[in-house]
This record gives sequence, structure tokens and C-alpha cells, in this order.
Amino acid sequence: MEAFEYNFNPGRVVFGAGSVQKLPDELKKLGLKAPLLLSTPGRVSQVENVAAILSGASIKPAGVYSNATMHTPTHITQEAMAFLSSKSADSVVSIGGGSTIGLGKAISVRTGLPHICITTTYSGSEVTPILGETEDGRKSTRSDPKIFPGIVIYDVNLTLTLPAALTATSGVNAIAHGVEALYAKNKSPITSLLAVEGKALYGAWLCGVCLGTSNMALHHKLCHTIGGSFNLPHAETHTIVLPHALSYNAPAVPDAMAKLATALPDSDGDAIKGLNTLLERLKVKRALKDFGMKEEDIDKAAEIAVSNQYPNPRPLDKVKIREVIRRCWAGEPARQDL
Repeated sequence: MEAFEYNFNPGRVVFGAGSVQKLPDELKKLGLKAPLLLSTPGRVSQVENVAAILSGASIKPAGVYSNATMHTPTHITQEAMAFLSSKSADSVVSIGGGSTIGLGKAISVRTGLPHICITTTYSGSEVTPILGETEDGRKSTRSDPKIFPGIVIYDVNLTLTLPAALTATSGVNAIAHGVEALYAKNKSPITSLLAVEGKALYGAWLCGVCLGTSNMALHHKLCHTIGGSFNLPHAETHTIVLPHALSYNAPAVPDAMAKLATALPDSDGDAIKGLNTLLERLKVKRALKDFGMKEEDIDKAAEIAVSNQYPNPRPLDKVKIREVIRRCWAGEPARQDL
């Protein structure tokens, strides 16, 4: 066996149907009694349900901030911090997916307040030390153990209200974390096992662990570049980019491709075919232009994507990376010919 290093993520996970009911107990164990509740505008009803659960346990939220936004813009974080300054919160509870959890991380790392996540999608952000923030059209990412949420509650019932389209793209987002863990520079037998084990919300947790403990490569770099720079939806961008980024790296990672081909149904030994087939069956949109990216943005995206060095199993070729982005923009099926 090859030598490897692996860092276990800190934090506590509470998993199961109805587990959101355990939030009051989790707060009390930490001596907390005045959480700030966070959500996007579309998750206000779930925040109200959580507030009712807390009220039943004689816990009164310090306040509710429901303007979390994808890609965690710094001006939204500043707005939330200003709101927080007028409250007497002793903790932060994020209720939602990656957008809300990102805001919770941004607040927690700035204030030191304990952060509890109640996740409603398959984003995986809740179990990573990674924070991506957008400012002036550029998305930057940093990793710090202080960013880790302390407790994550996975209540499968909360995922049942997700629209079918978002369920599909959020699920593929989770798959993307596992895919890149298979050929990460710091891959290990542990992350490889987690990557191929993932199924449904349990799988989102495992693939999120992969994301938090592995060096992500081209796929995640492209998604951060394209999503943050052109304000494209996160999960949908991951869904579109994944088969194309994998096609680019495929010649350099034959072992990972073999494992993926085994994990993907109807691949016939070809992981790219398996992913293309999966996305066709999910009936998801395959073109970035459908979400507002313009053709003239392709060159800018390619320039940003190769501007900083990051670990990738295949050397980056700007001309070929541009072609990868063009295919994503056009919505073409992925093919391994670059």
C-alpha cells in the first residue's frame, strides 16, 4: 500500500429522520441559548419551523437573517454582521444549503461564534473547513480549521421539499466532490472508499468529507471561476462542468476512471459515458449559456482558470481549458479528445 496522510474532520454529526428536533439539546449541551438563525429568502418557512422547535424548549432565537446569497458575497456578509451587532447572539444556526452555510461560516470565522448547520441539500459544505467568498466579481477560497462548523444535523425529511431539478443538480454536486477526491494530490484509501460509497444524504456527507480533506483540482477551480465571476448557480454549474473537467483529466487518472466506471450505472466501462447518461436521465440543463453566461465570457473564464497554480493530475493547457469551457457553455456532451 502506498504511504498516505489523512486528517479527520472535527465536529459532531447528528443524522436521521426528524433529527432537527434534537437542535435544542445540542445547544444546551454547549450552554447556548440565543442562536442567530440564517437562511435564504426561500427557506423562511423552514426557519419558522426551527424557531418553533426552539420555542418549545424555552430557547428564544436572538434573531433571524434570511438574505443569504449564493457565492457568499462579502457585502451580504457585512450586512449580516451589522444585523448581528444589534443582537445578543451566542451562536449561529444555518438552515439550508451551501449559500446559507457559507454565510454561517463567514460570520463564525469572523466572530468566533459556534456554528451549527441544519443542511437541506447535498452541498457538502457543512463538513469542510473551506470558505469561498465573492467580491468585485472574483471568488476566492480559503481553508482554515476555524471555519469548520461544530455540529451538523442531517434530517432527511428536510430534503423532501427540494424541487426535483435542484435535487438532481445538488446530488451531482456531491458526486463531483467524490470524483476529484479519487485523483486528488493528497488522495488516500480512506477518501477513495468514502468517494465511491456515497448515496443520497448519507453520500452527501461522505463526499463532503472528501471535499474537506482532499485537494480539489480542475473541476472545482472551473466551478469557482465560472460561478463566482459570472454569478451562475452553484449546483447547476457543477453539474455542467463535471463530465467535461473529468474528460480533460481522464488520460492522467486511469485508476480513478476505472473506479468511477464501476460506480456509475450503464457506463459500460467508460466513466464519461456513465456521467453523460446520468445527466441525460436526470433531464438537467447542460449549457452554461442557459444560466446567463455569454460567449464572450469564455476567454475571461479561461484566463482566470489558469491564472493561479493548483494541484491537478494533468498539466493545464490554456487553449484546451478554453475548449473545455466552451463546451460547457454550449451544452455539448462530454468527450475525451483533448
